[in-house]
Amino acid sequence: MDNIQKKIDRIINEINKVILGKERQVRLVLTCLFSKGHVLIEDIPGVGKTTLAHVLAKVLGLSFQRIQFTSDLLPADIIGVSVYDKNDSQFKFHKGPLFAQMILADEVNRATPKTQSALLEAMEEQQVTVEGETRELPTPFFVLATQNPMHQIGTFPLPESQLDRFMMRLELGYPDEKTERALLKGRDRRDMISDLPEVMHIDEILGIQKKVHTVHVSDALLDYLQAILTFSRQSPLYKTGLSPRAGLSIMHSAQAWALTQGRDHVIPEDVQIVLPGVVGHRLMTVTEQYNTQALANEFIQQVPIP
Repeated sequence: MDNIQKKIDRIINEINKVILGKERQVRLVLTCLFSKGHVLIEDIPGVGKTTLAHVLAKVLGLSFQRIQFTSDLLPADIIGVSVYDKNDSQFKFHKGPLFAQMILADEVNRATPKTQSALLEAMEEQQVTVEGETRELPTPFFVLATQNPMHQIGTFPLPESQLDRFMMRLELGYPDEKTERALLKGRDRRDMISDLPEVMHIDEILGIQKKVHTVHVSDALLDYLQAILTFSRQSPLYKTGLSPRAGLSIMHSAQAWALTQGRDHVIPEDVQIVLPGVVGHRLMTVTEQYNTQALANEFIQQVPIP
């Protein structure tokens, strides 16, 4: 456990050289990767979402593809297409950008729902089906999607089924005054990426993903998790409660967070740390609003720890 924590701390230190003042968000993104989830970062343009994706791919040694989502993007542009080869007199499949270990789905809500849905099978099954043939995607497979706030022009709401495929939804937010001064005085963030070392290899990432499921979850902790799920389903504040998939996402991300902290067991604080990111995009209040931190605070205050 200590070796894993040291390795992750080194990753964080390298990322912090480029992404300033966002260590908590970076740790949560790594938590999603290690628990085989995907992450959606919703924020205004210019706060570092795209840069974070490039930095993660470089430090983790992952093959990387950036897909710019636009209103005219088609599913075939993402997955790939079969093209007739005259020399062989047969169709050959040309892989799309989805066939990479880390995908940056940039401004995913600028594409139409049809194109957004092209990601569903890939994110859930780690495979795509093209012309009746199933094709496996690389391992590990991690989608980091960015989304502009819904009030901005040219955006389409993500379908609930698509939102539910993301383990967490996070925000980066504005930097504090000290961090912003360092950004203004420092080098261009993109120029610094090439200087970063590759800290972790693919085999190490896969090993950590396997290790996550061995992190112990006590019966008392499961009681706490089930109490959270029950509260969401019985509370008059929400239109619908949390699904069993949401419960699994809370548990697996809490296991991954505990592992990154050097522990072999989950404590209630692990659940409370990952809770805002996991439930904020899955629960809608009766006033039809999502409010990540407020929702999490409601659970933490109303659901007692056993």
